Amino acid sequence: MFNTEDLNQFHAKGIEMNVVEQQLEYFRNGFPFLRLERAATVGDGILKMTEDDYEKFEQTYALKLGKRKVFKFVPASGAATRMFKDLFDFLHADDNVVENNSVKEVLDNLDNFAFNEELKKIMNEKNIASSDRKKISAAILLNDGLNYGNLPKGMVLFHKYENEARTALEEHLVEGANYAKNTDDSVNLHFTVSPEHKKGFEELINRNLKKYENLLGIHYNIYFSQQKKSTDVIAVDFDNRPVRNSDGTILFRPGGHGALLENMNDIDADIIFIKNIDNVVPDKLKPVTVKYKKALAGLLIEIQELTFNFIQLLHDEKCNDDLINHALNFMKKWLSHQPPADVSTWTTEQLKSYILKIFNRPIRVCGMVRNEGEPGGGLFWVSNSDGSVSLQIVESSQIDANDPIQKAMTAEATHFNPVDLVCAVKDREEKRFDLLKYRNPDTGFISKKSKDGVELKAQELPGLWNGAMANWNTAFVEVPIETFNPVKTVNDLLRKQHQQ
Repeated sequence: MFNTEDLNQFHAKGIEMNVVEQQLEYFRNGFPFLRLERAATVGDGILKMTEDDYEKFEQTYALKLGKRKVFKFVPASGAATRMFKDLFDFLHADDNVVENNSVKEVLDNLDNFAFNEELKKIMNEKNIASSDRKKISAAILLNDGLNYGNLPKGMVLFHKYENEARTALEEHLVEGANYAKNTDDSVNLHFTVSPEHKKGFEELINRNLKKYENLLGIHYNIYFSQQKKSTDVIAVDFDNRPVRNSDGTILFRPGGHGALLENMNDIDADIIFIKNIDNVVPDKLKPVTVKYKKALAGLLIEIQELTFNFIQLLHDEKCNDDLINHALNFMKKWLSHQPPADVSTWTTEQLKSYILKIFNRPIRVCGMVRNEGEPGGGLFWVSNSDGSVSLQIVESSQIDANDPIQKAMTAEATHFNPVDLVCAVKDREEKRFDLLKYRNPDTGFISKKSKDGVELKAQELPGLWNGAMANWNTAFVEVPIETFNPVKTVNDLLRKQHQQ
């Protein structure tokens, strides 16, 4: 199937032959569905805290951060193309095609967009009349205008203020300074970007960094990385044969956001906040987000310290049944992990060994919002191969829709994941976990794509907050919907949350 040139191509990408063979096996047989036990709900997997609880954990974060090194990790390689899809369709449609409601809303409300001042300059330079809707659309989308149809979301102006407008990336700079500040007043932000946009991001940072450092009284350490070529996935046709480029080389595709686990794995940090590039708000709404981010981090530190204390006690030769039972209860309540059903038949030594294995894992605290129609992974208790049950963030493609019982469980899910995570990635001896050891490789995705008019099958690695973190210890916490304000289409910027 593969020739010498193919093997050289794999080697150049850093992809082992056995990895390619496993990818082909998944194409042939598909990924196994997860086995849902039940939907997670408040009181059964989802913690609902009081205002006093949030204030307590916010104080915990302030008091116990200490020498812990904090990073904020932002996947920012996503293009804004989908954000402007309707506007693109209108631009390329025949002149007799009527604007749909989405396009009409955008073009009728240009004054309310943060990019309007820049757009006006372009319209003046090109003598574009305010009534020429097609040319205005072109000025927003194309490279001789704002070029928003080709830029990543992070470089789009999201919010306007009295004397400035900010891109999504700049809002992350400001937000990060409010909850991801280290005790030495440094703020570490890591953005994953596509190679073709790295220079643009760097220029944006260079133009604005000193302004925000002076405004906020902090020092930024900004890092950029790209998805590694070694995480690319082979593409196949519908007979599961590798697809080739016009030059005869094998076609590979990026492995999806699950590939970013490799980038995250390279970060030397104690605590990592994860948030999507498009989920930001203007300054007037930041206090709510900051409050709950700090509270989640405080809870994370509390869980981690208690976990480390149990590990120390369990290593003590005087370990007894009371301690074992206490540890098992802690595992169920705070680490969201239920051991196999036959645990009652295990010896004390078997129980101790099992608990230590489970406790010695990365920890994540995930903010969850009530499902009000927004897209996002559902929260479920899931059966694992060893008979245990744990909390997982599950995408619809991971559920067997042909199984009526499994399908019915999806309707019982009350919350979803808005990509609001705080992660502890070091063990009790302050050594970094190898995060790649805690993913479930059987939780990838297969989708249909096309290239140059040829239909093909693509495969994505286990999602970053789905299968890539399947074997982490997890706590789900309900947070207000006000903390989730994504911009999936340009029209979302007209929502009151994104207006001053």
